[in-house]
Amino acid sequence: MKILYGVQSTGNGHINRSRELLRELRGRGHDVDVVFSGRNPAKLWAVDDFKPYKAFHGLSFVVRDGKIRHIETALKQNVFRFVREILSLDMKPYEFVITDFEPVSAWAAILAGKTRLGVGHQYAFFHKVPEKDKSLIDRIVMAAFAPAQIKIGLHWDSFGNPILPPLIKKLDRASSVKPDKMLVYLAFERLDDIVSTLKPFLDQEFYIYHHVDKPSDDGNIHLRPFSREGFLKDLDDCGGVICNAGFELPSEAIHLGKRILVCPIIGQFEQQSNALAIEQLGLGMMMPALDKSIVEKWLRSETKRSIHFPQVAPALAEWIGKKDWNSLGELSNSLWSQCRAGSQ
Repeated sequence: MKILYGVQSTGNGHINRSRELLRELRGRGHDVDVVFSGRNPAKLWAVDDFKPYKAFHGLSFVVRDGKIRHIETALKQNVFRFVREILSLDMKPYEFVITDFEPVSAWAAILAGKTRLGVGHQYAFFHKVPEKDKSLIDRIVMAAFAPAQIKIGLHWDSFGNPILPPLIKKLDRASSVKPDKMLVYLAFERLDDIVSTLKPFLDQEFYIYHHVDKPSDDGNIHLRPFSREGFLKDLDDCGGVICNAGFELPSEAIHLGKRILVCPIIGQFEQQSNALAIEQLGLGMMMPALDKSIVEKWLRSETKRSIHFPQVAPALAEWIGKKDWNSLGELSNSLWSQCRAGSQ
């Protein structure tokens, strides 16, 4: 089948999970083209395995100091460019479109009358799942940003709905874990604020991935530039993860049995809801903003819960190939039956 796959590139999580599903689809003989949007095309990196692809600006949010800036977000959008990007896509060759909350491909499919499959965490929110601070604007954005007819949501629990487990790459637990090593990925907070919050905990080693040009070490603070290979290595043997409340990294941490402390982006409904779900499911702790006292409480806590998630990408790719869209519930039940609790 000839498929167009739209990938939201504002966050690396969308890219990473789409890479897994794309590999499975192409491995089954499907001809898949890719569209990226949400990030300056010049700043896309490590995406050669997605070729052939097109990169657009699309739509994105402005986040600064850990908070969504709504006015700046509205002013930043170039609607005329967005429409031109939609119209530039030739949709005739494609049988249907898969969108990981990517708006250019989704709206191009609407105009062309193509079937739209939405695969991603955001589509779980069309079911009854934990939600927090969902405003009218959030409801409009969720419904209109990247509309899909078949919504294949991903979450850490089915909550009694036809939702799938997280779509992550195959990860094996490290044979040796360093309990005092903490991986930190808070890309939307100021680096100075992160360091000043964590520096006092001298009996912990913090490996902080941020916007830095080269690695540096200062006592218990270890700064690292963005690198998927280095990041996975540190995730592998760390004892815990401090991160924003996105979906992909917490999913990997839960699967690997890491302790988790999430700091949701202020004003971001999805992250606020994810933090709520993590606490409700007993998967980790949440801090509303950088807070030494909460970090200390988390470091002292021994409570954690892990879940071994099955390989979702092969099963989902097989299901997509059959085009039996009404059997999503069966796929969901099958995959959740393969989940098992990890050792504590």
